[in-house]
Amino acid sequence: MDGQVARDELIEALARLIARRRRDGVLRVAVDGPDAAGKTTLADELAPRIPAPATVIRAGIDSFHRPRAERLRRGGLSPEGCYHDTFDYDALRRQLLEPLGPNGDRRYRTAVFDHREDRPLDEPLRLAPPGSVLICDGVFLLRPQLRHHWDLRVLLDIDEDEIERRALERDASMMGGADVVRERYRRRYLPAQRLYRAEAAPERFADVLIDNNQPATPRVLAWPK
Repeated sequence: MDGQVARDELIEALARLIARRRRDGVLRVAVDGPDAAGKTTLADELAPRIPAPATVIRAGIDSFHRPRAERLRRGGLSPEGCYHDTFDYDALRRQLLEPLGPNGDRRYRTAVFDHREDRPLDEPLRLAPPGSVLICDGVFLLRPQLRHHWDLRVLLDIDEDEIERRALERDASMMGGADVVRERYRRRYLPAQRLYRAEAAPERFADVLIDNNQPATPRVLAWPK
């Protein structure tokens, strides 16, 4: 699959690709991309299209934040802080990715921290049935310490101008206005994505690369042969 496609066609193709790769263990799928790229929307649309009898486990990096004091220790607008300090990758590996990996016991948690309340969560362990599919969305998922824990890596790409446009539409009321959004994205989130691309080159490790500037008709740039 390549070139511009209808969104529903892309979702169906991804579901078929996942079905072909399923195995006795758990297939771990990453949906990566910058802020406002459409990761959560794509993952949410994809999950119910995975054919039975697979059990689908939905997770997101936002449930693996560090405490506020740790993630903002370099300052609220630091791109280095955004990239290096925001998430607890050890917890993500220990509680989710390794248990669902080839040598894991399939006992997992999908959340360990509530970043809005700034407090840990005590989610009970769950047991994934054999043949399950994990779909996890979030930023920075193909960084070096995580990339080998995924069995299928999907990366969404959009232009920085489009990121800001969507962020203004989505986040202005939550963040306190358009000026706050522009400052946060221009000084923290967008530079953090540049750091990520410089260090991790996520496009090199993506199995599926999608230009999602036009969500209704995304463009497939790379697809497994």
